[in-house]
Amino acid sequence: MRIGFVGLGKMGAQIVTKLLTDGHEVVVTDINAQAVADMAKAGAVPAKDRAELVSLLPGQAIIWLMIPSDFVGPELDIFAELLPAGSVLIDGGNSDFRLTIQRSAKLSTSSITLIDVGTSGGILGLTNGFSMMVGGPVEPVNAITPVLDTLAAPRGAHHHFGASGAGHYVKMVHNGIEYSLMQAYAEGYQLLAEGPIKNLDLAAVANVWQHGSIIASGLNELIAGIYQENPNFDGIEGYVAQSGEGLWTSEVADAAGVPMPALDVALKTRADSEAGQISHATKLLAALRNAFGGHNLNRGSK
Repeated sequence: MRIGFVGLGKMGAQIVTKLLTDGHEVVVTDINAQAVADMAKAGAVPAKDRAELVSLLPGQAIIWLMIPSDFVGPELDIFAELLPAGSVLIDGGNSDFRLTIQRSAKLSTSSITLIDVGTSGGILGLTNGFSMMVGGPVEPVNAITPVLDTLAAPRGAHHHFGASGAGHYVKMVHNGIEYSLMQAYAEGYQLLAEGPIKNLDLAAVANVWQHGSIIASGLNELIAGIYQENPNFDGIEGYVAQSGEGLWTSEVADAAGVPMPALDVALKTRADSEAGQISHATKLLAALRNAFGGHNLNRGSK
């Protein structure tokens, strides 16, 4: 399948690489010219801008956007002017599902379909496969199934959850749970580090828990690696950024009357870290975000 792709950051570059490896033709563009050049070396077709990208695609184009949520709205508006009727835009990032529903309705007036694909797997997705939560009309979703199948291999999955916004909604709640799980692990390991029994080998704890324990998980496996490689958190400030999804989950939960106290604590911990309240737990949280998502370890780092 020939597909356009916008956004060659850490996760976007891995998605393109995975598509190319499975024989798809990918036309790429990005504000970072070096990222485009790197993908061209890997076999992608480079485009200097959006207009050239559209010109290099079939009449009814399919374009995947993997960009920060703040830029999605303006990007969709630009492509709405460039694309012919019948084209498909895929928002694979972490957009607010409420905005996705509005954007889908707006694009439909130009006969352009918006598909939301909440994508989980981080920088490990290239090897493991991505977990993808899909929303949008049935026929366009079916049309992109070959792309989703490629990205899910070998151990990932994808599922069409319903109309526009459903994919981003499920992904939002996924990230709210992720916040809470990370917080629980961080609190527990801080107690192990600072509690009454001293000098525990936390890498060994994580490794034992990862074999047969009920709390074994992908996150705990990453924790084992973190303590093995950097047990003192050298070079980690302990600032834990928030990217929006946890707060959106909290807002939606409040509106629905669904209490989420674990998420509330996780959000407060991250906000407190931004205000300078750092601890063993926040350093572990920062290290975890870097391990699975490539997020910056410290405030202002590149």
